[in-house]
Amino acid sequence: MLPQEIIRRKRDGLELSAEEIAFIVRGIHDGSLSEGQVASFAMSVFFRGMTVPERVALTLGLAGSGITLDWRDLALPGPVIDKHSSGGVGDKVSLMLAPIVAACGGFVPMISGRGLGHTGGTLDKLSSISGYETQPDIETFRKVVREVGCAVIGQTDDLAPADRRLYAVRDVTGSVESIPLLVSSILSKKIAEGLDGLVMDVKCGSGAFCDTEPMARDLAQSLVAVANQAGLPTIALITDMDRVLGRDVGNALEVMETVAYLTGAGTREPRLHDVTMALAGEMLALGGLSPTVMAGRARAEAVLADGRAAEVFGRMVAALGGPADFVEHAGRYLPGAPVIRPCTAERSGHVVGMNAREVGIAVVSLGGGRTHADDAIDTSVGLTEMIDVGAAVRAGNPLCIVHAATDAAADEAIALVRRAICIGDAAPVDKPIVMDRVE
Repeated sequence: MLPQEIIRRKRDGLELSAEEIAFIVRGIHDGSLSEGQVASFAMSVFFRGMTVPERVALTLGLAGSGITLDWRDLALPGPVIDKHSSGGVGDKVSLMLAPIVAACGGFVPMISGRGLGHTGGTLDKLSSISGYETQPDIETFRKVVREVGCAVIGQTDDLAPADRRLYAVRDVTGSVESIPLLVSSILSKKIAEGLDGLVMDVKCGSGAFCDTEPMARDLAQSLVAVANQAGLPTIALITDMDRVLGRDVGNALEVMETVAYLTGAGTREPRLHDVTMALAGEMLALGGLSPTVMAGRARAEAVLADGRAAEVFGRMVAALGGPADFVEHAGRYLPGAPVIRPCTAERSGHVVGMNAREVGIAVVSLGGGRTHADDAIDTSVGLTEMIDVGAAVRAGNPLCIVHAATDAAADEAIALVRRAICIGDAAPVDKPIVMDRVE
């Protein structure tokens, strides 16, 4: 086969065979395809799309470019299940969900990514914990999953390596937003995890990759169709990301919110709790640990209430190199920003809207996110006590608290947050955080 002929066929809108896609993936993996050819293939898919069989073939090809984890030799007494989010602002749900599901009898080998652009990355949040090893070897990863019930780490060199090269090319050629390429990238890594089931959280709104409901539904339906045809039982929830999720945004700050959520220190933010419980219920039902989603949600509530979820989180942190008493004394081990200032409202009224993307960009401006993949980040900075949509506010009262490295950085973030939050006269009608379910 000639790669240029396969690329030409896709450029002309023709459907590629599984053999042709396998040839392209091998070339991406072994380097026999040049950077220009990989970029041309990605852009052809971006403009011409892919059928479901093509998406399945690409997903399986990328997954098969490295190792696939096999958990059968460990004789685990429960299902191997995972959750993946398409990304949002303040989305720390993975940190809470993995120990909750593990405390209910599931085994969660969660491989997460770093943040890029306005959305935060689970891996960056965990990197703020002193000593936490985000990229252990595979045997350590398996050992922690077996002994603790969950491990949240970054992608290793052994899992779907062809996807890593393809994503790097997509990132610099403007083809990241391609639904077929996004679906295959996400699912190839999940299939390589050797899962029994997967729950997808597809975010929708100003702070998400999918900023419209039709786009979110397209992504959710494609993920579910491709995953199930590839042999991975999957369901998806479409959830609201038109405002910050939770009260805090920023890496170490979100870890602190996670600990408070798991231990019950303070009141759990209602929308954050709703989406976490909805996803937990789905995971437990999909894994056969509960007869229904509602029964799964009740089990999840129980392990939160009695402290088992917090205990599992603490054991996971310790098993991956973090402090043994992290849950009890998280503040000792997380970095703090030197400048802490309120961002105040300039007028009275109600918060009628929020551009979550702009809030995320404010955190990036503080140094808490990346504009390039190799950027270093400051895990101490961010925003806390974010006001929610619908809340009443008086002029001069805080919209949030800014944690910054310098006063100049704080000034810039304050201006961005004020621009992102719209204050009007009447409170808006609230909407549920779970917008739809796709199976």
